[in-house]
Amino acid sequence: MTSVFLEAKNLTVTVAGKTVCRDWNFVIKRGECWGVLGPNGAGKTTLLHTLAGLRAPQAGTIYLETKLLSTMSRRHIAQCMGVLFQHSQDPFPSTVQETVLIGRHPYLTTWRWEGEEDRRHAHQALAQMALLDMASRQVETLSGGERQRLAIAALLTQDPQLFLLDEPANHLDLHHQIMVMNLLVQHVRQARKALLMVLHDVNMVMRYCDHVVLLVGDENILCGTTDEMLTQENLEKLYKHPVHCIEAQGRRIFVAE
Repeated sequence: MTSVFLEAKNLTVTVAGKTVCRDWNFVIKRGECWGVLGPNGAGKTTLLHTLAGLRAPQAGTIYLETKLLSTMSRRHIAQCMGVLFQHSQDPFPSTVQETVLIGRHPYLTTWRWEGEEDRRHAHQALAQMALLDMASRQVETLSGGERQRLAIAALLTQDPQLFLLDEPANHLDLHHQIMVMNLLVQHVRQARKALLMVLHDVNMVMRYCDHVVLLVGDENILCGTTDEMLTQENLEKLYKHPVHCIEAQGRRIFVAE
């Protein structure tokens, strides 16, 4: 098993006439947790969707475990890669239990219903997201934070090797932010999976990510280890705002002026 899980070569991504990156080379290895930071409109979601194969790049190639992503079936991709979108939609009435079982669809053949193993995955994921007692509730009755945890539970039920997450802490209170992030990062590192997530909280990236991508703008991307990339100089360049670094309980914390 190769340690490189996702690789982009000479990747150029554009959206609405703006170039997010040009001739960018990028590698995610197993066991790594990456954060993506950038100002509003920098193209973070567009980049994430491109790496997931949901939109074509302007140029360049993306490989998933040495296989060309554009030649793989969506079912095979879904067995390897799980995507959390910034906004979730529930077009049809369904219960929490029915919704979380959607995560098993990439593994089901035509006309096959979920079996005991699928229900075991769903039960475990709901328990991890503290939603087990809501299994019979209609999704439309959940709060925004409960829906977010349900979306993450569906991803855990899917059991991908690579998680691509767009603002996973969205709608979550402080307790559930820490609970969800602890669980995801621990799961990825222990199981030798990989994680790339778009975040807006610099200190969340400091706490949970060992690598970071900074979308500075004007086709400029900085990427590397969190300790190397998250500096006062880089963050002020990224956000065009004064930033200070302080030490608290052995950690670096960034605060805006």
